[in-house]
Amino acid sequence: MEARTTGARGQTTIRSTLGREAVLRDPRWAALVSKDSRADGTFVYSVATTGVYCRPSCGARRPRPENVQFHADAAAAERSGFRPCRRCKPDEPPVAERRAAQVAALCRWIEAQPRAPSLRELADYAGASPSHVQRVFKRVMGISPRAYAAARRGRAVRAALERGSPVTEAIYEAGYGSGSRFYEQSGRLLGMTATDYRAGAPRRPIRVAVGECSLGSILVAATERGVCAILLGDDPEGLLHDLERRFPRAELIAGDAEFEGIVARVVALVECPGMDASIPLDVRGTAFQQRVWEALRRIPAGSTSTYTEIARAIGAPAAVRAVAGACAANPLAVAIPCHRVVRKGGGLSGYRWGIERKRALLGRERGR
Repeated sequence: MEARTTGARGQTTIRSTLGREAVLRDPRWAALVSKDSRADGTFVYSVATTGVYCRPSCGARRPRPENVQFHADAAAAERSGFRPCRRCKPDEPPVAERRAAQVAALCRWIEAQPRAPSLRELADYAGASPSHVQRVFKRVMGISPRAYAAARRGRAVRAALERGSPVTEAIYEAGYGSGSRFYEQSGRLLGMTATDYRAGAPRRPIRVAVGECSLGSILVAATERGVCAILLGDDPEGLLHDLERRFPRAELIAGDAEFEGIVARVVALVECPGMDASIPLDVRGTAFQQRVWEALRRIPAGSTSTYTEIARAIGAPAAVRAVAGACAANPLAVAIPCHRVVRKGGGLSGYRWGIERKRALLGRERGR
């Protein structure tokens, strides 16, 4: 009898070990162990000893692998007789998805208001605390609700001015409580006076030069405030068209002797990226873009950073795609060094002016 008992136990142990080894080899086990939220929605796992199924990111204690079974989704786990975990709620949409939906609703509500709502008003609308709204909004959008409302007002003003609306009407339609508040920010928002913007900057001179450098054609343009565009490419005419799209009715004029000195410093920066050229810049973009571009300028020459690291550096770890979009929108090649941003693992990712130019710039910074 003892032998038979031993044999039965041995047989059970063999089955359990085989199940354990299969689970340990399954890539889903690694996601479970690391509590990888990116795996949420791709599978759930159940634990035989508790009768519960969970998301990969569940904060519960790690189960023994021999007790784990993987399922395609919540429905499959429930068909197998398991119930949802009360902690991670795997039968509901993922936390990130719920937060995104909540923030999307807040964005729509902000845009529907005649003026920028306060954080307390947003919190009352969401049925949550102000600190929770601030934290979740910034995590999803990369900027605070206040910055989002300001950017929304800026877009509304630009759209109204481009339609030809009177300046005062455009200001109040966008939700500014007073004209003085808008005029305090108009230079940063528009890069010019509202009247000039409404007319497409017809009287605004932009000095421009197109030439050649070791990376191909280069266009340098500057307003009275500083360099507003450094564009690289293969087609000089295409670079000019790009500039014209940015400033549709500006007065493009050839640079004078002083401007030639600025152009020479820009070209030197291309040829020797990382040098301190002390070039005055006229940088305009959304609040989020400005934060990303400022973070790019803090990356030392010869070093690189990933989109994920940049997102963390600006306090918006969930805004990785938005960071990539801000890099792509950068109009100041090399001066704002988006070429120093790479994929996780160090691989070269997309570059507005071409991967080969990116490789060349990084190589020069590293002395290759």
